[in-house]
This record gives sequence, structure tokens and C-alpha cells, in this order.
Amino acid sequence: MRPSRRGHRPGIRARRVVAALSAATLAVGLAAGCSSESQVPSIGYATDAVIATYNGGTTIGWASGSPALFGRVLTGFFYTGPDGQQVADTDVGTAKEVPGEAQTIQYRLSPDGVYSDGIATSCDDLVFTWAARSGRFTRDGAPLFDSASTAGYEEIERIDCEPGSKDATVVFRPGRRYVPWRTLFAAGELMPAHVATQATGVTNLIGAVRSGELVALGKLADFWNTGWTMTPGALDASRFPSAGPYRIGSYSESEGLVLVANERWWGAKPETGRIVLWPKGTDLAEKIGANAVGVIDIGAGSVPELSLDGFSASTVPGRGAEQLVLATGGVFAGVQPRRALAACVPRQALFDTLGSVPERPERGLGSGMLNAHIIQQDSLFYGAATGAAQQYAAVNPAAPGGANLTVRIGYRTPDDRRAATVRAIADSCRAAGITVVDAGAPDFQPTRLAEGAVDAVLAGTAAAVGPAGSTTEVAAVSALRTGNGSNVGRFGNGRFDAITDQLAADDASAAQLGLLTEAENLLWSELPSIPLFATPRLIAFGTGLQNGVAGPTQAGTGWNMDRWRLTR
Repeated sequence: MRPSRRGHRPGIRARRVVAALSAATLAVGLAAGCSSESQVPSIGYATDAVIATYNGGTTIGWASGSPALFGRVLTGFFYTGPDGQQVADTDVGTAKEVPGEAQTIQYRLSPDGVYSDGIATSCDDLVFTWAARSGRFTRDGAPLFDSASTAGYEEIERIDCEPGSKDATVVFRPGRRYVPWRTLFAAGELMPAHVATQATGVTNLIGAVRSGELVALGKLADFWNTGWTMTPGALDASRFPSAGPYRIGSYSESEGLVLVANERWWGAKPETGRIVLWPKGTDLAEKIGANAVGVIDIGAGSVPELSLDGFSASTVPGRGAEQLVLATGGVFAGVQPRRALAACVPRQALFDTLGSVPERPERGLGSGMLNAHIIQQDSLFYGAATGAAQQYAAVNPAAPGGANLTVRIGYRTPDDRRAATVRAIADSCRAAGITVVDAGAPDFQPTRLAEGAVDAVLAGTAAAVGPAGSTTEVAAVSALRTGNGSNVGRFGNGRFDAITDQLAADDASAAQLGLLTEAENLLWSELPSIPLFATPRLIAFGTGLQNGVAGPTQAGTGWNMDRWRLTR
């Protein structure tokens, strides 16, 4: 069933978090430069995503949480629903698998689709996204495009598309099949190709992709990588057109990121004309006190002593995996030091004190410490495929490899829960001879792990700072595949890569169980990461706000923000 953006959704985990803040207190002041909108109702939305770039497909974009910020600005053929499933967005267009010797998907964009700058959506956007995400274009052995993941896109052989057309036929490589194809060209992934061509002077994008012309592709890649970087107060509006119900109105540190109704949106008009995004690092207590926030979606325990009087708040298990992502160089160049750290990390105690939620769901998500790297706890395969985790179920400070080891753990501050996690690990690992250093910083980026600035990253699935996770597990797998940008620990294992290729191609239950078991056995042996627990999310809405539905996934609770409505 398709979950309605209006508020009701099916499923055991369906829970509607009702809020308790009046419509009057939800209204916030108008951002500078938007005087014409001074009477537009406004809702403040606080999240622990980081505003870094418009482009959620880049390494920084994914880790910072861009998909959770711009899912209703840069729409796609599918979006991540509140339970983590992929849901078709028929306002954008249709996508269907059609018969053929090779796996073939026919995409058809809405004939009414147009960006907020008046340029029509077209299959050029799909070709541009595929070029950037496929990994096939390199210079001196290095990818031109800084893509967080090539999953699925690398399996595409070609896209049949006439410039400016609304139709595209995506043909996969001969003999290959990609089961989770609905994760492709999804919300936050389709970037406006016309902006890139205007900025770079590459007038024939499709021709450049077809011929592999590296000079033109290099210009496009440079723009794709950094051209959509977002700096407060310095946005060139022409570079940030919208193909969704909201567009960017303004961005400043004092007024937040203001989204306003996109006048050219061809679907249902947003219920509320103005949403103000307050990212991680905002003084949330101050914003709540000033009645500038009506929706909250953050890591539980990350902000201390919040006064949520006037809010009805719930702590729910997220689809993201709270984990330590380990380097595979430096002090962790060998596997034995990684095993020594895993042996002294108090996984059960961390779950008991920092990861458990008051109401554990019936299907297992968030019901205990996490024993898998790439499997959801409520998966039918979870219990049978995760036996290898038992060797790290209890703390063992006598495990070899830890003597005189110093481990710097980085994470994005401020974050009280993650700071407490590092302290608990440090206390537990001291007996093993391991010195754990808190290397959290307000400007921390997961890429510092690859740079050697830290030895481990404490974050969510694929090293995401805030909202993360889905039922498809694509991001979790991609973050451990050789060469992917989100693989910040630079783990590389040919057998794991082959297993994940098979997992993506064969959805038979018996095959999935065998492959997942082998993958988890391998990962618990090599330890590119140490799973801790399903990240608990604090989600709250205020009274007077209708149609709010908790979304503890990579799309965040703003997955249906265009349906939020204030009552009078």
C-alpha cells in the first residue's frame, strides 16, 4: 500500500505522533528579503541534518543529510516512506519494468513537470544523474564525480533519451539484474541538468555522456561535485531551482533555510506556504522558547534538557544503524586492532543506556543491540544470519591487539548522546590498554576518516550525521563496497563486493539467506564497522499541526511536509 502523505500510514510500526503547540505559536517571523510573504503561515522544522549542499548524491551531501532536507524540493520517481519503503511519486512521473533481453525500465516524466525557473523537466536529468552516479567516468584512475554511491547506476548499460524528451528507457547490462531499481532516480537524486550545462557551457550533455568526452564531463563533474554547495547568505537563486512543492526562498544563519511554496509546482498545492528548516548546530532550546519550532526530528538524547512542554514527543527506533565506522589504515591497518576494539566496546550496555526506546516495536526494530552490518533487525533473515556477532556480545578486555592503542573517535557536535557513547567506550576499553580520544567537532565531516584525521567515526548508516536508513539496505551495503564515496573507512573486499552484487540480483529467499549470512560472517571477521543499535529518534509535533507522521528514515519526518497544515 502507498502511504498517504496526509498522515495515515499502514504497518505495525505506524504511529502518528500528535503535537501540542498551537497554530499561533507555530508561526514564525519572515526571513529577510521575503516581505511579500509576511502573512504566509509558517512552520519551523528542527532536524539534525546539516545544510551543506543541494546535491544529496555527493559524499558530503549524503553524510550531511541532504535527502532529508530537500525531498520535497528535488522530487524523484520514488521517495522513502515513513516505514523505510520506496513509494512511487506519480506527480513526478511513472516508472515501470518492461520486457526485454536485458532488464529495462521505462521512465515517463509528467508532461506538466517544470522547474521553478520555468525550464521543463526532461530525461536529460536522468542521464546527468546516471553519468554522475555510474562510476564509469574516470581520469587517471580516479572517478570524476564524487558520488556517495554507485549502487544500481553502475549496472545501467545505457539510457535511451532524446534531449528535452519526457521519456527515457533505462537498459541494464546484459546478464545483470538490479532488484531494488526503485531506489534509482528517487527524491533528492535528480539534479537539474540545465543548471549544470548553463554553468559549464557544455551545451550537449547527452552527447558528452554518450561519447565519453572527458573535457566536457570534467566540467560537468566539477559542477556536480561543488556547484550546489550551500553557504548562508550567499545563494545564487538561479542555481537552485525546484521540481517539487517547495523551493528555496532564502538561507541565513539567523533565519534558517526558508522553503516557500513553488508557484510552478504542478501537483497538489502545499498545505502550508512556508517551512523554516533549522539544522544541526541550531540552539534548539532557544528556538523552542521563541516559538520558532513546531516539528522536531533529532537523535534522541542528542540535545540535553529540552523543554517539550507543549509538544507530544515520542522516541522511536530509527532505520539508521548507530555504529562505529573504522579506518582500514593507520592504527587499524591490520584487522587485529579492530578486533581488539570491538571486544572492549560495551555494546549491550550502550544499548541499555543510550539505545533503547520506551516502547519496543513488535517486529524487533530497536529491540536490542544491533548484531548486523547490513540487515534490518525486523528482517526475516536477521536472526538466522547474525550468529557471528555473538563473539562480540560480551566485553572481553583480554582480547589481543589492544595494548598501547590510541583511537580517535570523531562525530559532529554538539551531540550529548554520542559524547556519552565515546565516554562509555573509553571507560570500557581502558582495561584493554586502548586509549579512546573524543575527537568530536562542530564542523566534523566523515571524510576526515579517509584523510587520517581520526581513526573511527561515530554516526549512522553510511556515516550519516542525522536521518538515515531504509528497508532496502542499499546505503548500508554501498558504504562497505570498494570505491564508493560513502565508504569513508576505505574498506575493500572482493568477496563482499561479489556477494552484494548477487544480493542485488537474486531475491529468492534461500539465496538471500545464504548470501546475507556469508556477508555478515565476513564483516564480523574483518570489522570495517562495529554496529551498536538502531538509532533512536526523538520526534515531536505541536497541536494545531495536522498530517504529521514520524519518519525515522533517511528521508526524515519532513517526507510529507507539503501536507503539514496548521489549524486555527
